[in-house]
Amino acid sequence: MNATEISVKMIAEDILAKEFTRVVSHYYPKLGELLDGCYVKVITCFWGRPARRLQYIGIYCSEEMLPHVQAQKEILRELADNMGLVQVVCMNAKRLLRDPMSKLKHNDPRLWLELQWVAI
Repeated sequence: MNATEISVKMIAEDILAKEFTRVVSHYYPKLGELLDGCYVKVITCFWGRPARRLQYIGIYCSEEMLPHVQAQKEILRELADNMGLVQVVCMNAKRLLRDPMSKLKHNDPRLWLELQWVAI
């Protein structure tokens, strides 16, 4: 995979994440307000033999926001399923940033910076 293919894939994932957030805000305004304080990202992984491409929604939240978002997880999963995504995963942004074994800062500096804002 060359640099152009990687950047096109990342742009497509960003657009899909924004579309997911827009749909949530349109149909569930209160839930959309919750997601405004979170970082929503489409994550692509390959699983199985032969490898299948799977995409899911990662929602990075502050520690205080996490229980409120997880309480609405069924709605989020239903919307993700309707968009062709396999799952919704909620993660504590502060815990991820504080993990001493995490290589996030070096592997994805943009995400690391975004999570700094969310973790506050």
